[in-house]
Amino acid sequence: MASAHSALVSLASEGEHVDTHESISPFMTGGAALVILLLLLWVTTRFNRDR
Repeated sequence: MASAHSALVSLASEGEHVDTHESISPFMTGGAALVILLLLLWVTTRFNRDR
């Protein structure tokens, strides 16, 4: 148990995660998610017109 703990601690402290993939902008991802959710909301309200 102690050896597993020390192995996990050394693995976790080995290196820091650096996000080098810069092709996906967080603003573009958030904007696309907002547009998709608004489109789904619009479609849902069109189908429930009789209620």
